[in-house]
Amino acid sequence: MSSTVLELSGISKRFGALVANDDISFSLKRGEILALLGENGAGKTTLMNIIFGHYTADAGEVRVDGKPLPPGQPRAAIAAGVGMVHQHFTLAGNLSVLENIIIGSEPMLRIDSHRREADAKIRRLSQTFGLPVEPAARVGDLSVGERQRVEILKALYRDSRILILDEPTAVLARPEAEQLYKTLQGMTANGLSIIFISHKLHEVMAASDRVVVLRGGRMAAERSTRNTTAAELAELMVGRSVKRPIREPHASGRPVMVAQALSVSEAHGSGLDCVDFEVREGEILGIVGVSGNGQAALGRLLSGVRHASAGRLSFNGEDITRLAPRGLIRRGVGRIPEDRHAEGAIGELAVWENAVLERLDSPAFSRWGFIRRGAARRFAAELISRFDIRGATPTTRTRQLSGGNMQKLILGRNLANAPRFVIANQPTRGLDEGAIAAVHAELLAARSTGAAILLISEDLDEAVALSDRIQAIVKGRLSHPVTAGTADARTLGLMMAGVWEDSHAV
Repeated sequence: MSSTVLELSGISKRFGALVANDDISFSLKRGEILALLGENGAGKTTLMNIIFGHYTADAGEVRVDGKPLPPGQPRAAIAAGVGMVHQHFTLAGNLSVLENIIIGSEPMLRIDSHRREADAKIRRLSQTFGLPVEPAARVGDLSVGERQRVEILKALYRDSRILILDEPTAVLARPEAEQLYKTLQGMTANGLSIIFISHKLHEVMAASDRVVVLRGGRMAAERSTRNTTAAELAELMVGRSVKRPIREPHASGRPVMVAQALSVSEAHGSGLDCVDFEVREGEILGIVGVSGNGQAALGRLLSGVRHASAGRLSFNGEDITRLAPRGLIRRGVGRIPEDRHAEGAIGELAVWENAVLERLDSPAFSRWGFIRRGAARRFAAELISRFDIRGATPTTRTRQLSGGNMQKLILGRNLANAPRFVIANQPTRGLDEGAIAAVHAELLAARSTGAAILLISEDLDEAVALSDRIQAIVKGRLSHPVTAGTADARTLGLMMAGVWEDSHAV
């Protein structure tokens, strides 16, 4: 790590009155892994987009190997050896994995021998990085986790010397994330330099050499990883001490949502295969597993956007197997989808519009077919205040929010209505430590008031911390539930591998 490969000097960027980056300067050395930390909306992704050429800085300069990088030109960044894995997917759903990876770097209509070479290279990278994906698969048919793998492979395929990873493990289970960072650390020995954004402090501590902390668009601190702690980094990020809430013992009540021998057929990807579960009043049932094992099908089923091919789903004793989303919402079902952009919100609509989108037929927000805009905007303002949705006013375009703040909008829209059942699918994906603590507190508060919550999470620490009982999902099948108190790492690891004999039903 002797020579500097990337330098940022005085980078500033505004979006209207919002100062996203304010006079930021730091460098990256050859063979170094630099972690970039900050709350949602702190300016991390904006800064990385400036490096990669998606945005042009209002002031400052980016240099690669001592040479100025032309601003606003992604091709120039790629030519200089800079690769970027985006937090939000930039993939074409109608194309195959292979086509998505080679697009922009090679002609799409090359002869078969060249496509076979690309296929072989992708398979080698896939195996090396522990990111299983089928090159011939259609991207639109992949789960969220599988699409993230494609994004990572797409950057690695171009032989980048400087790799920018924006929340690369947000949709990966911990074993996959650990394998990825282990591989990246091995690659830095051969000169690869890496900047990664992560809100997972254990990853930062385990994988990085140095940490830069942003707060409010400014550079708040810089630390050598070996000379800091996770607690210090969390406090530097939010400007105060952060502690996640603790789940207190709480008696559960009668079953609210009950699944009996439910199956969901999927043309591509994993469906559900005769699953049984029940979620009771005042409890959180956690579903854990490696991405792509049927979580997406389960989330769609409970949200009403997908119907079962067999079996029965009941809510408070009523058969809702064929019920549409509107019917579920009217009965008190809250829905937090795993993909906030594709399923959770409409980016071009204002915050207030997304806040009431699922309740437009409620007398609180409509009368005689007309939307009560004043009431809707007041409701949005209440959500912004209660859930700390930063950078937002009721009239802000939702696409202008950071991913974490958009997630808080979706969470608030659901929990503010005191739902009796909540499907929380990856509710803290991509959130910073302060926001995670706030989301956990809201879910536990809903539990304490009697809500039944089904939590789908690939974060084992989160599942154990929040859940009263846990089931593993493997190839569309569910294990028997275990109590959170007995769910140690070994037990959950065996369950996620499909070995359920060591699990005891409760």
